[in-house]
Amino acid sequence: MKHYNIPIFISHFGCPNACVFCNQKKINGRETDVTMEDVRKIIEMYLETLPKNSKKEVAFFGGTFTGISLKLQKEYLETVYEYIKKGLIDGIRLSTRPDCINREIVEQLKKYGVTSVELGVQSLDERVLKATARYYPVEVVAEACKLLKEYGIELGIQLMIGLPEATLESDYLTALKALEMQPDVARIYPTLVIKNTKLEDMFLKGEYHALSIGEAVERTRKIYTLLELNGVNVIRVGLQPSEDLREDGVVLGGPFHPAFRELVETEIYYNFLKKIADREKKLDIETAEVNISKIVGIKKANRLRLKEYFNIKIDNSLSRDIVVVNGKIYSRVDILREENNESNSNQYR
Repeated sequence: MKHYNIPIFISHFGCPNACVFCNQKKINGRETDVTMEDVRKIIEMYLETLPKNSKKEVAFFGGTFTGISLKLQKEYLETVYEYIKKGLIDGIRLSTRPDCINREIVEQLKKYGVTSVELGVQSLDERVLKATARYYPVEVVAEACKLLKEYGIELGIQLMIGLPEATLESDYLTALKALEMQPDVARIYPTLVIKNTKLEDMFLKGEYHALSIGEAVERTRKIYTLLELNGVNVIRVGLQPSEDLREDGVVLGGPFHPAFRELVETEIYYNFLKKIADREKKLDIETAEVNISKIVGIKKANRLRLKEYFNIKIDNSLSRDIVVVNGKIYSRVDILREENNESNSNQYR
């Protein structure tokens, strides 16, 4: 059954924090600008167009949902719960900070049909968290994850690579520590320098050096591989290329690319194929059509780099998790394991 999110963007004006990478506006005396009537109108609008036979969840995006008052959280949840009780909505998804989770909050989330909570973990290196003005002890993250798992709520984690003071090793170690908290899903975001943030000031003063596209892909593919190999569903890699981000002057630095995940997949398959080409001096590839873009690479990068050997044929009788190279069957797990072994041999642990 196809899944759809009904997005509701809740700006959290009362956020007590000011992370260096965030340009969330703050308005004194107001928690948010979304009314219960707004919530109903958005849900009704989506219900008119979404297929009847589909899974539908309301997704509260844009802020730290559990950072708003417990009373206002309840009002939002009750409003959506009306549709859950009628069988029109299947659940609620939301994102928040690890230090804005406690048992009272989680009990209320569970009571009103919250199915998934994503925690903006960002980093598990306390030096990085301090440098980004987002400090909380790692134990706080672990406790928040434990609570959500205890109540049977799907646990999502959001990781950022390339934050101030972060290194390739510290970003990878963050992913290793995050695995201990048993997340179900994950998002990986390269750090961008956004206009009207503290990070902009640091960037312009030379106090922060943004990752290049190549550096960001290198870090991300190791973390992406590690998470997927350990059963974590990586639901997003790179920021959604919204109209706001595409406007001139909004992104001042950092590895912004509208198809960042495809860049990462391209490098994973290039490394895999190059080892075979170096060893066997040929690449006769058979795969289902769904895999072609990853294997050929974004803008045909892998075909061009391996052109001396590269020969590919579509065979839709093959599973999407299978690639045949020179007559040998390789699974997606085989390909990712090869990538992960390289990370281990380079002492990322």
